[in-house]
Amino acid sequence: MPNRKLLISLLVALGLCSVAAPVAGQALIPHTLQLDAEQLEQQGLMLAEEAAQLARFQQFELALPRAELATQLAPNNPQAWAILGSLYLQAQDLERGVNALQRARTLDPENPAVWFALGSAYFQQQEYQTAIEQLKEGLTLKPDVPGALFDLGNAYYMLEEYGEAIAAYEKAIEQDEQFWPAINNIGLVKYEQGDVDKAIERWKTAAQIDADAAEPQLAIAVAMYAQGKREQALARGEEALRLDPRYADLDFLKENLWGDRLLADTRKFLATPRMQATLAQLQDAPAPVNRAP
Repeated sequence: MPNRKLLISLLVALGLCSVAAPVAGQALIPHTLQLDAEQLEQQGLMLAEEAAQLARFQQFELALPRAELATQLAPNNPQAWAILGSLYLQAQDLERGVNALQRARTLDPENPAVWFALGSAYFQQQEYQTAIEQLKEGLTLKPDVPGALFDLGNAYYMLEEYGEAIAAYEKAIEQDEQFWPAINNIGLVKYEQGDVDKAIERWKTAAQIDADAAEPQLAIAVAMYAQGKREQALARGEEALRLDPRYADLDFLKENLWGDRLLADTRKFLATPRMQATLAQLQDAPAPVNRAP
């Protein structure tokens, strides 16, 4: 629902709430306010841009009502609908997100970003084949987007079409050789295929690119532990969880597309006394104190 206060302030800005009170005894003459459609649309575009700026700063609750009002004031503007759709996705309102993005696509079918956003939306709805179709349409228009190629690889991966998944990840890396999530996910595929050595090789490359990334570090630790290299594995696992304790949550790992084989080995790894002790220490550790500069 549009923000009522925002609507009132907009009407004031347009001069629609500034009609002077009649002089005592003056006859009231009925009249109709003439709305300037072009001016309303410009206000809508301004609100859409403001919503986009707020979203960049993670102010989604403030951005959403502005985007909703923007689509009312500028209903034929694809950018406004695309921003609204993206915000609905952020709020996990997937059905509204898809509807808004479909409207944007109808208004501007040549915009690859809208196709990519729809692909992401369908992926979240676990409609992986439809996600692939949307992403491939967008990549036909703009084939060199690493994030879209990565999403395409993820959709193929969820359908266990491993060859297509790796091909998409490799294309993403060709566009950006520092794009470690694609390298990391090739490791996920390799592990599910039973090629542990190749998986570790990919994860080590990802960890070299971003030393602060916990995911490849923990994956290496789990794989090494399964190979019997326990002391090295436990030390690396401790380091990974200190970087990001969320990776001790199997549900979180599943959200990050860890497959059944890797999850089963991770469960065993995290159940070891040393990893349990590490997790207990991390839970008891005080939260960092924010100090003024």
